[in-house]
Amino acid sequence: MGLSDILLDEKNRDTFVDDCVKLIDEQVGSASGFGGLALKAAYSTVKGIRADYCAQVVDQLLPEIAIALDPMWNEAVNNGNPVEYLTERKAQVADELLQISDKKVEHSTRSMVKGAYGKLRPSAKNYVENGIPDLAKIIDKYHSAG
Repeated sequence: MGLSDILLDEKNRDTFVDDCVKLIDEQVGSASGFGGLALKAAYSTVKGIRADYCAQVVDQLLPEIAIALDPMWNEAVNNGNPVEYLTERKAQVADELLQISDKKVEHSTRSMVKGAYGKLRPSAKNYVENGIPDLAKIIDKYHSAG
């Protein structure tokens, strides 16, 4: 069973999205310095659109995310330790995820979202990379329960 099958399955999808939103909340909450302040402000702005805006976006992007990560995850599983494998390749995983979000924002009609994303995009890769180990653990939880 492929990663897409697992993550998009009705019994997993909502809880996986919730786990991802919790991870995003934690990552944003732990960001420090001036960049962290900017990230928190932008995240607050986006969440101000609708309380469930982030969950909605993660859910909308999940099919693309699952397809993008499927080959890497399969390779990771074949190498024996998928969490470690993705963590070691966190830059590549971050690039895949950011390409998906870049396309989503590019087609957004919400100027507030575009503005917030545009300000943070130059430093986004570092933030996304920092979350990859925990994302890999979340994916592994669903894969193991499979």
